Amino acid sequence: MGFFDKLFGGKTEQEETVKFFGQSKTVLTPIRGKVLAQADIPDETFAQGILGPGCGIEPTGKTVYAPFDGTVEQVASTLHAVGLTSEDGIEILIHVGMDTVEMQGKGFKALVKVGDKVKAGTPLLKVDLDAIKAAGHPTATAIIVTNGDDMGELKMLAEGDVLAGTPLFKF
Repeated sequence: MGFFDKLFGGKTEQEETVKFFGQSKTVLTPIRGKVLAQADIPDETFAQGILGPGCGIEPTGKTVYAPFDGTVEQVASTLHAVGLTSEDGIEILIHVGMDTVEMQGKGFKALVKVGDKVKAGTPLLKVDLDAIKAAGHPTATAIIVTNGDDMGELKMLAEGDVLAGTPLFKF
């Protein structure tokens, strides 16, 4: 990154995203990064699927996007997590970092509020990954379907490094 990029927020501030195209019963990747198997999320509650099926992302992006068309159901008061319901009934929790509730919102900025209607690709949160690391927390982000029992079998569609907007999993 060059001096002017740092000074003026050049290319590094631009998120690389593919086009967000909603597909039925499909969850798109909400943040650029590397896909983690659910069992590899560094938190027992998420890893064991206690809250539901899903996966993790080790983020390299700084923006969390809506993974489908739907409604914002919840924005944590500490801004580290957001809950959404898709138009076809998928209830999802996007939890950025582990134990980040302890940060009391520092390093996070909400871009939506409860009740907002969102389209796939709508920016939801801005995240400071360096602040999460500096606070001593893993940056791994959990993408969990909280009503997974109602949805049928979850089929992973992505692995490795992915751009936000890549189909992640579907039912």
